[in-house]
Amino acid sequence: MKTPPESFLLFKEELRKAQLEKERLKQHYEEKLSDVNRELFRLKEQIQSQQDMMRTTLEYASVLEQRLSEFKEEVAHVTTQRKNSVY
Repeated sequence: MKTPPESFLLFKEELRKAQLEKERLKQHYEEKLSDVNRELFRLKEQIQSQQDMMRTTLEYASVLEQRLSEFKEEVAHVTTQRKNSVY
């Protein structure tokens, strides 16, 4: 049986090294992508929480504004009644 030429063996070894490097890089970038996706998910959760807090704050401010208007009307009504009452 004839042995393959040395250049073929060298090419075969270089090809194996290139495939190993390709697999190593693929795994490295998949890990990085996974890290980025985890961070993105965490940031989305934080944004959602902040939006919920802002929505709650706006709803509370709206209720306070309504209560303040009602209180002003009540004060104006009481003031008007005092002016109209006989002392």
